[in-house]
Amino acid sequence: MVNNDNNEEGKRKPLNFIEQIVEEDLKNNKNGGRVHTRFPPEPNGFLHIGHAKSICLNFGIAEDYNGKTNLRFDDTNPLKEEQKYIDSIREDVHWLGFDWEDREFYASDYFEQLYEFAVKLIKQGNAYVCELTPEEIKNTRGTPTEPGKESPYRNRPIEENLDLFHRMRAGEFEDGRYQLRAKIDMASPNMQMRDPILYRIRHIAHPRTGDQWCIYPMYDFAHGQSDYIEGITHSLCTLEFANHRPLYDWLLDHIAEGEYRPRQIEFARLNLSYTVMSKRKLLELVNEGYVDAWDDPRMPTISGLRRRGYTPESIREFSEKVGIAKRDNVIDVALLENSLREDLNKRAQRVMTVLDPVKVVITNYPEDQEEELDAVNNPEDETMGMRKVPFSREIYIERADFMEEPPKKFFRLAPGREVRLRYAYYITCEGVVKNEFGEITEIRCTYDPETKGGQSPDGRKVKGTLHWVSAKHALPVEVRQYDRLFMDESPDKVKEEGKDFKSNLNPDSLHILENCMAEPYLKNAKPEDKFQFERKGYFCVDRYWKPGEKMVFNRAVTLKDTWAKIAKQQQNQGQKKQKNKKK
Repeated sequence: MVNNDNNEEGKRKPLNFIEQIVEEDLKNNKNGGRVHTRFPPEPNGFLHIGHAKSICLNFGIAEDYNGKTNLRFDDTNPLKEEQKYIDSIREDVHWLGFDWEDREFYASDYFEQLYEFAVKLIKQGNAYVCELTPEEIKNTRGTPTEPGKESPYRNRPIEENLDLFHRMRAGEFEDGRYQLRAKIDMASPNMQMRDPILYRIRHIAHPRTGDQWCIYPMYDFAHGQSDYIEGITHSLCTLEFANHRPLYDWLLDHIAEGEYRPRQIEFARLNLSYTVMSKRKLLELVNEGYVDAWDDPRMPTISGLRRRGYTPESIREFSEKVGIAKRDNVIDVALLENSLREDLNKRAQRVMTVLDPVKVVITNYPEDQEEELDAVNNPEDETMGMRKVPFSREIYIERADFMEEPPKKFFRLAPGREVRLRYAYYITCEGVVKNEFGEITEIRCTYDPETKGGQSPDGRKVKGTLHWVSAKHALPVEVRQYDRLFMDESPDKVKEEGKDFKSNLNPDSLHILENCMAEPYLKNAKPEDKFQFERKGYFCVDRYWKPGEKMVFNRAVTLKDTWAKIAKQQQNQGQKKQKNKKK
């Protein structure tokens, strides 16, 4: 039984429908009471957040029921598959925290067995070699409301089919000359059952089998039979394969022997707002230079999310929150972002980094003096301790934290106003220095030495607290502020307007800030280390940064959901316009 007694009362959480099926199968001792799942990616691209949900589901179900999970590469289409994709998939699954142990398999491991299964179907009279081209087959399949037209080659003699199939394997025919089709029912209301193609001819070398094969099985044929060969009990697929399940079962019924049968179960795929999930479209973004690579931090790929600063824990928690459903729906990307905030809030060290610096000179602080102040590493976790932050006469603050003529409710630095420097002192602005263009180049302040640590002995209060960095000790860094890749929450809907999905790309999805200043503590950071830049958000050292180079940080997520705030403002503006129209 699944162990999910993790709420405060110790009560068992309700089972999702897949867990209910698994428990019923275990109760009935189906397939010997085993639970064996598989994650079967096609190595034709990098995995994305939708695959992460499937990974968590397949490995999670097996772990909960003391079962096993295989990693199987569906490498039946050598035209699109590459070793770099296999390597990235392995890395992503391990990074998420799962291990397939010694159970790494490939559909190509079973090419000989799959071929023999196809021969078995031919001998039964359940498969035939067809001379129609793929286009002709498509045109004779009919429609969902009209039956298809039987191939003129549907009733070839079994011996002739066997001979042609052997010769297809031997390489006697060019690509597209023949197809092996299942003989099922051209009048079936399920289009997948109208004599689907099982094998096609492709004279192309395979990455693992070389030139050994020139015929390759279709996914629908290889999928279920690979499950059967591996002893899979529960074959978990997304909803688009629901119409394929009758074919999955039909093939097993005519090929499998004994009582054991794998069972295909469909669940809703993960659709995320402001995101496209098609590997074809993601590849298009890469190939056409809209993003740098598959692991560009704006991409929804697992490697892109990792490079941006997401943690495996946050992605697993997000998958848990989303849950397992039977119907497709769109999940707000804000839920994913909030999962990361919650995780990093507990584990990320706080540091001070000024993204748009302006110098502050504390005129009454001794020029040759400097000191180290105590700073809290993470108020959510006392075990993370304290660090020392250097302080000196000249510091940097955010340019936006100062205004000469501040509006109401501006509680930061302004002429004659006193604010607190975090962990340091109270300072009061006495004036500014400007260049020939009227731009502020320096802010002149005085400090109160009695307020060390940001506390006033006389109990006076200030409303503004600013982060800062000592100019003498500052570490120059580059910060890349990433935002959502698409402007509309449904990027694909532009297709209805006759536009390409790329027309919805966000032109402001990346801002590079090259002159940022960080406290010197960060000089010891390593690639993929994560920090909260106080008042700015959560940031991650880019995984490709190397010591000796200027340190690069990627913004993982803001401290708050700014997009939700913007959306609410737009909604309020729309409501005001409607009221004005009525007036």
